[in-house]
Amino acid sequence: MSIRDLVAEALAGIADPISGTLMDSGRAAGIVAKDDGTIGLVLSVDGLDKGAAERLQAQVEAQVRRVPGVKAVRLILTADRAAAPAGAARPVETTVPGIRKLIAVASGKGGVGKSTVAANLAFALARAGQAVGLLDADIYGPSVPTLLGITGRARIENGKLQPEMRFGVKALSMGMMTDPGKAIVWRGPMASSALVQMVENADWGALDALVIDLPPGTGDIQLTMAQKLKPDGAVIVSTPQDLALIDARRAIAMFGEVNVRVLGVIENMAGYACPACGHVSDPFGHGGAEAEAGKLGVPFLGRVPLAMAVRQAADAGQPLDGDSAALFDQIARSVMVTVGL
Repeated sequence: MSIRDLVAEALAGIADPISGTLMDSGRAAGIVAKDDGTIGLVLSVDGLDKGAAERLQAQVEAQVRRVPGVKAVRLILTADRAAAPAGAARPVETTVPGIRKLIAVASGKGGVGKSTVAANLAFALARAGQAVGLLDADIYGPSVPTLLGITGRARIENGKLQPEMRFGVKALSMGMMTDPGKAIVWRGPMASSALVQMVENADWGALDALVIDLPPGTGDIQLTMAQKLKPDGAVIVSTPQDLALIDARRAIAMFGEVNVRVLGVIENMAGYACPACGHVSDPFGHGGAEAEAGKLGVPFLGRVPLAMAVRQAADAGQPLDGDSAALFDQIARSVMVTVGL
């Protein structure tokens, strides 16, 4: 039995303060077991007063720590803004008002070009006539300001953050609120809270889709996003090499655990055509992400080559054009069909 299964079994032995057990009621969800022995999970405290919530949190932490192999426990507490009366049915959660679809772009590891893919997916959705926003949720390493050529600070009007419009896309990033030369040193819950605030406390207006560029990995921010914001699906970005695919597999598994549909896998940096001789080589391998998508039963959305034009457009803060743009237009169409845009 895996450590995650052992944790789920331990949680199933804890009574829900209202009815049933924590696992039966759905109060405990999104269990993630990391290689270093850290267990992450989302614990809902809906309908509980402060004392009951604190007692439940302590009980869960103690029970999970008793599981063999567990070294640390990270809980993300969530609650509706208005607590429901004891015994009342929990309200059905909806997406953020004014935003029709939330689309997460994720990767298991950094350095695979996830942010470049997220930005160009947003551009492609805008070219398809959608009202689009792009949220840079990579709190510690924000890239969206560079990718969209944004240099100023985010404005606040009527108590709400104002996204910047670039090339038909409304964008917001922590990089628009901090000194670019300083590191953001926050614990996980602080970063997770910042993500939710940038979605719920920003003046996005009416959007067909908000593309969320997540940080790499499967940590607190990803769990909070899945539990609180309930995205309509996630796009996974990977290079073809085996090392990246191992982490992409973990990202796909994580979204499965928190009931977020995987819209598909994009294989980035796939093949390089020499501009001098035209010879095509595969410095990171070929076809690995497509093969992995087939094994896991998720769609394969396309292969983005390692091209000078992609790098130049990203550094210049411009959308892609030509064949590269057409490729993302095709990916965007697949995503639109899947999520119902």
